[in-house]
Amino acid sequence: MQSERFTPLVALELVSDTKEEAITWLLQRIRDKQRNGGAELLVEQLRPGLGVQEKQNPNLFLIGASLQRLLSGAEDLGLFKEFNDGSMRGFTCTNKQNFKDFQGDGDGFLSVAECQYIIKHELDTLRAKDESHVPGHTQAKLYPGKSIIRRLLSKGIMVQMFPLHQKEELKRLTFSWYKKVKLSLQPLGKIQCNYEGQALYFGFLEYFTFALIPMALIGVPYYLFDWDDYDKYVIFAVFNLIWCTVILELWKRFSATLAYRWGTLSRKKAFEEPRPGFHGVLGFNPVTGREEPLYPNAKRQLRVYCVSLPFVLLCLYGSLYVMMIYFQMEGWALSLHDEDPTFWTGVLLFIPSIIYAVVIEVLNLIYRYAAEFLTEWENHRLESSYQNHLILKVLVFNFFNCFASLFYIAFVMQDMVLLRQSLATLLITSQILNQFMEAFLPYWLQRRRNKKMMRRVTKMRTQEDKELPIEEQVRLEADMSTYLGTFDDYLELFLLFGYVSLFSCVYPLAAVLVLLNNITEVYSDAFKMCRVFKRPFSDPASNIGVWQLAFEAMSVIAVVTNCALIGMSPQVKAYFPESDMQLILWTVAIEHGLLAVKFILTFLIPDVPKPIQIQLAKLEFESLEALKKKVNTWGMFSVI
Repeated sequence: MQSERFTPLVALELVSDTKEEAITWLLQRIRDKQRNGGAELLVEQLRPGLGVQEKQNPNLFLIGASLQRLLSGAEDLGLFKEFNDGSMRGFTCTNKQNFKDFQGDGDGFLSVAECQYIIKHELDTLRAKDESHVPGHTQAKLYPGKSIIRRLLSKGIMVQMFPLHQKEELKRLTFSWYKKVKLSLQPLGKIQCNYEGQALYFGFLEYFTFALIPMALIGVPYYLFDWDDYDKYVIFAVFNLIWCTVILELWKRFSATLAYRWGTLSRKKAFEEPRPGFHGVLGFNPVTGREEPLYPNAKRQLRVYCVSLPFVLLCLYGSLYVMMIYFQMEGWALSLHDEDPTFWTGVLLFIPSIIYAVVIEVLNLIYRYAAEFLTEWENHRLESSYQNHLILKVLVFNFFNCFASLFYIAFVMQDMVLLRQSLATLLITSQILNQFMEAFLPYWLQRRRNKKMMRRVTKMRTQEDKELPIEEQVRLEADMSTYLGTFDDYLELFLLFGYVSLFSCVYPLAAVLVLLNNITEVYSDAFKMCRVFKRPFSDPASNIGVWQLAFEAMSVIAVVTNCALIGMSPQVKAYFPESDMQLILWTVAIEHGLLAVKFILTFLIPDVPKPIQIQLAKLEFESLEALKKKVNTWGMFSVI
């Protein structure tokens, strides 16, 4: 029997031809008590929707949990919540009344995102016992101790599992997030309650946007006055170098503050299970003692260095070849303009850069699919390892593809006019394409894919006061596109940061353009999250991970680039009229000095603010004291 207060939080969809015995077995395992190896959750089958005349998949199930089950799950996961004294502590049921927002029986204490995260964790840890295969599906082998849900996904029995939107919460969030145009901060608290795993990205987007304001305010007068006086950009370049270092260090502090406030700074990462796509020869894991596929690390390294690495280098060569074609087109356009300088030949000067910008985006997209295929083929056991290898491949190619032509123009051709023109054209074109690809294209494709569903979306939008039946809401969300994570969003910000930090001393308006892009990005990303994609599961993070290293690496490259541009200025060259070698030595010395200052600033600015450091130290001290008391108590019992 289901609870009267059953609130559906997660939807689970099986393929339409799933055997009845498999469905019965899975639902029984989900409902079983924990002591019997079940998840002890509430589940019911979704009733047919309004469009019963259409063929609908009957195997859609709604999953929820009792309040007590959610609270015990929060304790098992070690969720951090605000204590009565204002500190963040790991939640325990025995101490629940001492947590700030815990009132009555605890209804409303956990956010919807946290409840869905708990349910997902319980389903993911639902493990096979003595079953040899999924009932009715002999090809879907099961191994004792292995995750049932991951096996169902990898064998194609389960279509998807996704968290459901809560209509009232979503309505309030959309109104405060993107439905009204305002010059204010994002509602990060509400975003975190709905999209816990993505909130840190939106925090970083907001922080980066505000950090661009000083660069934009200084860049505008530099652009408007004395544009051709290249020497005066030396000061702007120096400011650029300081700005790069300071904003990244201050972001670490701001990130730590957000993560502490949201209870993710001290949360321990769960033990990583093998990825669903991981395969190998069956063996025993020496850590867990469970039977699982094993794959030799030496074989994986051979695939990485003998196949993936040469492929990446080949792609870089292809990108270089395309770049040389672009320069040939640029030379052709310049020759036409020199022969007949008219308005139309002036317009023609921008055409090669626009075409090249479009080609860059197309190449990035094609390479992304190739990189995903290769990284999947490398057969990484853990999702974190898979993501790190994928990010490295994509970052290297995207950096080379987007910036190689600018480096060539700056340091080989030494044509600052062409550098400004190319940078402006590449930046503006890429921003327009990204906005189209990220917001408008997914929305349009979704409409093309399911016109019936989009009519229901329109009905929902025009009659928001009327509650959409749960059957229609679930089927509507099931047909929405799946959100693939913040990878592309961080990548876009990384490239924009590169445009600003590497060459903005030559084109000071770069910061202004990126600032405007980020403002529109806030609204387009908010629209995507609320209207285009399924709600994603939470993936709590204490920082932005490997992307922090990527941004810091870009800031180091920016030091070298800006020092080289300063050394090339006529004003600086005038100090070394007789020896180019002296100029190079002085430039390298200054560059090393600035790098030293950068690393000193990194050392001097703590990553975590002092008050948070004290709170974390207090928590660790209290945990150790509690452990000592527990050990002493057990010691007394053993003596007795």
